[in-house]
Parts: sequence; structure tokens; C-alpha cells
Amino acid sequence: MSAAATALHWHGGQANTYERRAATREAPWVKGLILAVALSFFAIFLFLPLVAVFVEALRKGLDTYWAALVEPDALSAIKLTLITAAIALPLNLVFGVAAAWAIAKFEFRGKQLLTTLIDLPFSVSPVIAGLIYVLLFGAQGWLGPWLQAHDIRIVFAVPGIVLATVFVTFPFVARELIPLMQAQGREEEEAAVVLGANGWQTFWYVTLPNIKWGLLYGVILCNARAMGEFGAVSVVSGHIRGETNTMPLHVEILYNEYNFAAAFAVASILALLALVTLVIKTWVEWKAGQARASNEE
Repeated sequence: MSAAATALHWHGGQANTYERRAATREAPWVKGLILAVALSFFAIFLFLPLVAVFVEALRKGLDTYWAALVEPDALSAIKLTLITAAIALPLNLVFGVAAAWAIAKFEFRGKQLLTTLIDLPFSVSPVIAGLIYVLLFGAQGWLGPWLQAHDIRIVFAVPGIVLATVFVTFPFVARELIPLMQAQGREEEEAAVVLGANGWQTFWYVTLPNIKWGLLYGVILCNARAMGEFGAVSVVSGHIRGETNTMPLHVEILYNEYNFAAAFAVASILALLALVTLVIKTWVEWKAGQARASNEE
């Protein structure tokens, strides 16, 4: 690095430090109060409930805890939750990449409408989403008689649970990728095409390396929501024990039966999955920050 560049970098660092100081000129007691409020909310609404889940799950000992997890209905709920997430995640991945690519790289009629529809699950209650599928595929629904005639079950079966989960989770990947791909522009892809790359080569060697951290971040959020979804799945599942209950539904049933130890045991698995998701999310953000810093250098 030249002396001029070094001096410019040093002065830039000084300017950034000054800006940070200038933006935080509040009195020490104000900073302390803001920090205390933030930490209090974190402790009351996040940390204590999380600790309470594990404390209640282990209150009657490890034997009771383990027995609640290996009980057939619990194993069925865990298995169904993992299967649902494993199916919904690739579908959302394909949709998210395709939608983000179309919106960020092309101009077409209805583009704004597509962007708006992607946000639909954020504004519609999950219960309403479940009712929509019951209206479409239920026994008295629009397609119900045809499905019954061909012995096809969607509502109160695994396909309905997967459809409801896909509906409530499909914005996560797309919403992470759209602003990222829009910010990157089209220049690199256009240059690859000029150099003779086909569509797949352009995506694999140019687009994907640029969006990989945002893509992974969206996948993590999508997976977390898929495993924890309750409202839409509750409507379409029928609450058939050992068949159509995911982990959140199984927790509700156990809690309503006053089987608190088992309910908190299964809930602790969901909480543990959430913590693992948080750790992975933090790691992805750290790696993405490192990648940005290395690109800027």
C-alpha cells in the first residue's frame, strides 16, 4: 500500500471514529438507561422463558425427560416435523432463487405484483392460510369431491401440512436475495454472457458466489419457521395423534392434557433447535462480514 493510500486509510478511520463519537454524544446515564432497558427486555421476554422451558423439562429428572421424547407419539411428531422441513426447504429454495433472479435481473409486466405477492404470507394470518387449503382441498372444498373420488388425501394428511408450511415460509429466501441481487446489478452476469457462458454457468460461477451468504441466511430462517409453524399446520393437520401432529401441535396436546413434563420436554427440543439456528445464523453473519471486508480491501 502506498504512503498516500495509507494516509487516506488512516484519515478515513479517524473520520469514521469521529462520526461514531458524534452520533453518541448522550450523557453516560442516558446510555446506561438505554442499555438497561434493552437488557431488561432481553432477560424478561427472551432469556427467562427459554431457561424456564429447560428447567420445567428437567424438573422430574432425566428419566422422565427421556421417556417423554422416546414415546411413540413424540417420535412421530419429531419425524413429521423434520420431514416437513426437509420437503418445504428445497421448494422454497428453488422458488426464492427463481423469484429473486426474475425480479432483480429482468423487467417484465407484473413485476411489482409479484414482489407484492411474495410478501403476502407476512400479512395474512397463518390460520387464514390453513383455512384456504381446507376450502380448496377439504372434503367439502372446491376440489374435495374429485380428490375423494381418486383416493387422494391432502387435508388432514402430510401433503396438507407441507403445503401450509411452504405457504408461510416461502418469502424468507426470496426476501433475503432480492435486495442483495438488486444491489449487485447485472454487469457481472452480462460480462459472463458476452464471454460465452451459458445460463447455468453464469449462475453457478458468477451469481451464486455473490449471493451464497444471503442464500444460506434465508435458508436458515426458512428452516426455523418451518419447524416451529403452528397456526396454518394446526388447521390442516386434523390433530391426529401419531400421524399428523408436528412438534408444536404435540406440545399443545400434552399441555392441554396437563402432562406438563412431557410438554416441556418436547418444547425443549424446539428451543434447542432454535438455539442451534441462532448459532448458525451468527456464524453466517460473521462469515458474510469477513467476506465483505476482504472484498473491500
